[in-house]
Amino acid sequence: MSNPELIGLIQSLEAMAEAALGELSPLQNQMRLEGAVGNSRGRNIAERNLKMLNMLKEKTRGNLDFNEAEILGGAIANLSHLLERLA
Repeated sequence: MSNPELIGLIQSLEAMAEAALGELSPLQNQMRLEGAVGNSRGRNIAERNLKMLNMLKEKTRGNLDFNEAEILGGAIANLSHLLERLA
């Protein structure tokens, strides 16, 4: 059975990174795309959260159920994609 606290932690780290990159606010996202909002601080936050998620994946390897592993892998893939898109 999935641990709701673990899933909440993963989703929280992902959401904080998305917010830092302007992905949760359509207006902020549009301003970032137009160059009106700097993104170096947001990128640093997102990169740090991605590193934490990767560390969590490494440290929990073999101890996650299927659902937990899918959510963690999805969060890592999502943030990696967002950061690559902004590079």
